[in-house]
Amino acid sequence: MKVVHVISLLDPEMSFGGPTRVALNQLKALRKAGHEVLLVAGVQGFDPRTLTEYDGVPVKAFKALRIPGIGFAGLFAPKMLGWLARVALAQDQIHIHLARDLVSAPAGWLLKFRRQHFVLQTHGMIDESGKLLAKLLDALVIRGLLRSADAVLALTEKERDDLVAVEPKLRNPRILPNGLARSRFRVASDGPVEVLFLARLQERKRPLEFVRAAQRLAAEFPEAIFSVAGPDGGQLDGIRTALETDDGGGRIRYIGSVPAGEVRQRMSRCSVYVLPSFNEPFGMTVLEAMSTGLAVVTMEDCGLAALVRQAGGEAVGYRDGELADGIRRLLADDDRRRNFALRAPELVDEKYGLDRVTEELAGIYLESSGKGR
Repeated sequence: MKVVHVISLLDPEMSFGGPTRVALNQLKALRKAGHEVLLVAGVQGFDPRTLTEYDGVPVKAFKALRIPGIGFAGLFAPKMLGWLARVALAQDQIHIHLARDLVSAPAGWLLKFRRQHFVLQTHGMIDESGKLLAKLLDALVIRGLLRSADAVLALTEKERDDLVAVEPKLRNPRILPNGLARSRFRVASDGPVEVLFLARLQERKRPLEFVRAAQRLAAEFPEAIFSVAGPDGGQLDGIRTALETDDGGGRIRYIGSVPAGEVRQRMSRCSVYVLPSFNEPFGMTVLEAMSTGLAVVTMEDCGLAALVRQAGGEAVGYRDGELADGIRRLLADDDRRRNFALRAPELVDEKYGLDRVTEELAGIYLESSGKGR
């Protein structure tokens, strides 16, 4: 098959997060299985004229512009639509990683008008929202796309329910978890004790909650380092202000972004990974940490909370001090972290192995295009 994926933003910091990593993982696995693949992306921080490959995936890049003040919703890549109009009918399947923005949504409407087969995957980015802009985009753009897609892919049952709440006439929602290739990196049993937050520094990811937990724990664990990593999403100034007040004697620190290809290697040098996101639908970084054997603390409403607990990690609530308590329990128990390191990679591979998920995805492509019927 000839398969094109459309993603709103690709940049050196991977600031669009999980959807970009998922698209790259899927395309690498599809290419390995013998399919012809291409990532079509709006880009910032790269020269679109010279970016022809990223992380082993062929890329067709278009300069992404941004309307200031409305975050990712303001992204647009005007030249992408003309190119898609010229090449769409030559593809067997086009897979759009849909967000409420002016890159992915117009691409979907172009395909809808041309009656081209397309698949949507929303990564938890489309749910009922009280924000005026989101409601307007849903009414004018998103609902029509959800109704028209050959298949709509959700990560979890909750996300599927959220999509149906946005568009009750949604006819073909499918659950497809994110897949992950086996990690060649494993957590070291010795070395410095480091607690890591690695995600976009935005309000929903709650990096300031991680810093507050680290400030509670720094004196209790004088050998531990607490590192915040990720591109700024509006919270970096607040983090710097908090660290000016108390940085645990220099052991609570912001270390910048980690390139996508180096995430699991960086995780393998740590002792605990913490993702305190509010209502995280899936959490690719949680899977990445578990694939290296790195013990995880996440929130009880994370879509992967049950898997984290099954491996021996912590899924905590939102009451004051609960996040710090979860981190404390793992830092204080070397045996528990060692057992997690043994169990977690096998659990991830068993449930979310990339080859299995990719085979299911290819089947969805064939079925939705009519070639598998």
